[in-house]
Amino acid sequence: MNRHVSTRKRISTRTLLLWGLAVTLVLAGVVSFYASGHPDGLEFVAEKLGFDSTAAGHAGGDSPVADYGVRGVENSRLSGGLAGLIGVLLVGIVMTGLVALLRRRTPARRD
Repeated sequence: MNRHVSTRKRISTRTLLLWGLAVTLVLAGVVSFYASGHPDGLEFVAEKLGFDSTAAGHAGGDSPVADYGVRGVENSRLSGGLAGLIGVLLVGIVMTGLVALLRRRTPARRD
């Protein structure tokens, strides 16, 4: 029997998560500087079909990071990058909390 023994070093879950977080933060904070300034798909279609003027405000419209930017930051690229970073961090915090809650649950007994 020929068994293949891997010589690769195993990557820990923590290392993988930290690298994933780093890449995500770079994408959200830096690459977003170069995002298109054109309207997204829904806004584009609304303009093309002529009903963009009927859009109403929404619950998150007054938030500090509404419209893909941070209120009070005048530089649009910096504002968009900061909004991306804030979004990534908030989603990370929520997901960490959910994972922690799910891990605490005791598994069902199988007899």
